[in-house]
Amino acid sequence: MSSENAGDSGTGSDSRPVVYDLAPDCTGDDVEVGRRYHAVVNGVVDYGVFVDVSDNVSGLVHESNLNDSYDVGDRLVVELSDVRENGDLAFVAADLDDYQTETVDHDPERTSIENLRTGEDVHVEGAVVQIKQTGGPTIFHVSDESGIVACAAFEEAGVRAHPDVELDDLVRIGGSVEEHEGAIQIEVGTMTRLTDEQAESARERRDAELAERAEPHEIEKLVEWPAFDKLRDDLREVARLLRRTVLEGRPIRVRHHADGDGMCASLPVQLALENYIAEVHTDPDAPRHLFKRLPSKAPFYEMEDVTRDLNFALEGQARHGQKLPFLLMLDNGSTEEDVPAYQNLAHYDMPIAVVDHHHPDPEAVGHLLDAHVNPYLYDEDYRITTGMMCVELARMIDPTVTDELRHVPAVAGLSDRSKAETMSEFVDLAEAEGYDREKLLDMGEALDYAAHWLRYSDGESFVNDVLNVGCDDEGRHRELVEFLSTRAERDVQRQLDAVESHVDHERLESGAHLYRIDLDSFAHRFTYPAPGKTTGKLHDEKVTETGEPVITIGYGPDFAVLRSDGVRLDIPQMVAELNEEVVGGGVNGGGHLVVGSIKFVKGMREEVIDSLVEKMADADLDEDLSSTPTIND
Repeated sequence: MSSENAGDSGTGSDSRPVVYDLAPDCTGDDVEVGRRYHAVVNGVVDYGVFVDVSDNVSGLVHESNLNDSYDVGDRLVVELSDVRENGDLAFVAADLDDYQTETVDHDPERTSIENLRTGEDVHVEGAVVQIKQTGGPTIFHVSDESGIVACAAFEEAGVRAHPDVELDDLVRIGGSVEEHEGAIQIEVGTMTRLTDEQAESARERRDAELAERAEPHEIEKLVEWPAFDKLRDDLREVARLLRRTVLEGRPIRVRHHADGDGMCASLPVQLALENYIAEVHTDPDAPRHLFKRLPSKAPFYEMEDVTRDLNFALEGQARHGQKLPFLLMLDNGSTEEDVPAYQNLAHYDMPIAVVDHHHPDPEAVGHLLDAHVNPYLYDEDYRITTGMMCVELARMIDPTVTDELRHVPAVAGLSDRSKAETMSEFVDLAEAEGYDREKLLDMGEALDYAAHWLRYSDGESFVNDVLNVGCDDEGRHRELVEFLSTRAERDVQRQLDAVESHVDHERLESGAHLYRIDLDSFAHRFTYPAPGKTTGKLHDEKVTETGEPVITIGYGPDFAVLRSDGVRLDIPQMVAELNEEVVGGGVNGGGHLVVGSIKFVKGMREEVIDSLVEKMADADLDEDLSSTPTIND
């Protein structure tokens, strides 16, 4: 029992007798024989009156101990005279002319959510993170520093219990721990909304405890790489945000580029977060309800995607009483093209974090993001792939996933044609786990092939089996990779055979080879490989064939895909210049120094491509820049 107000009977400067005013959630543990209490009459019988001294503590004042008559609702002061063996309380009316009042708060021993056991009567204290009204009880999901539990409160069928309690309120709940549909649940006996100093104190304590638990794990580096070390603090901040998001019960929605590197980024993070959600929640279905991963075909956040995400989030909020989700962008999200989508989300409470290696525009997106990890922000570049970064991010969230992920940085690097100086070390790391270089390349090809046909679907479990992350059947993994990579190789060769005789070639003044192909006219459409992949495969073929600097442009009615080896193409800068110089061209796009794509107005294609070629002709040669695969046999 805790009390506040001045003085206690017989102490201090105030010698008046004390009458205690119990908080509504006080229990029998908070009363003592011989003490006086404020009471309210709840029933009148021939032999006396029944009184409440709190919502949970009631007793009888026998008629022999009454000095007046009372009606239901009348207030009086009573003294506890006896606690009988059966637990009944006996009071007598206290005749006081002058007294001091001392309030009493119920402060039961709290049980942390992680320590709940079926069959126990407990008290928990935490924040309400979800309120769902069912046809029966109201389900409050409550979060303390250790976990999240569902609490079922029943008023009457389909009627909202405790209507004064809202999302983010701090509450104290007393009840019994039961099992419901395989999950621990508290059957609510009492629920008190904390207010004023009580709420402030509880919130400060909870924030400190959550901040401590949200701290990322310290992990050993997979490889020594000074360039990558620059990003570790930023990755730790994203890991901290994600762990805190899980502890607060907020859903997480991941958007990733639909290619090999995007999947190598998203699947490790998904595995780690689902593990952590399962650790925090008592509901075994929580990972399925609170995590969603979706691919984005474009290397930026399209309005189509954000509209779907926002609609899904608002429906979840309305139907399930959830908070709006935390949005994590992987392998996209760093450019000015993302701004309209982010501005759309700015009207809602949806935090956004980005982990990406495309050339960023921090001035455009920085103020719209809660966290942004990108190697270009530290004068590094695309050779640090998003998949490499996200393997470390996943391990910071849950280090137990490490053994499943040792091969993933190599797959990500080879898929995205990274020229990282540590690629050979990543490949060695993968080989130690049983993945030789040929298999790593096949896995990357299989992921790209799967991503193409999945389109807007996440391919749950299927892509996990391809990458062998969260896969429970090694044999199925091997068979899938062989099947998909073989199909991909067949379709690529079919496409190259179709375009080969239609490729235009010229030698630029710099000495670089320029190859151009009209994909709309001469490539198979609506099949694998897509224009970007077709251009990349054609480019690889020409680099191998010439052994010299090569630029390749694959274009359609309103787009162009760009690749270069040995030529320094600042594609984001070229896009900015083209947008200004080709009036009415509507040029937009971006990428890296050696890989990129642009869009433009269909009727301005000739002007845009001609201007683009002029800029490429003036570009400097740089033998260190390449978009072709990196590791030699």
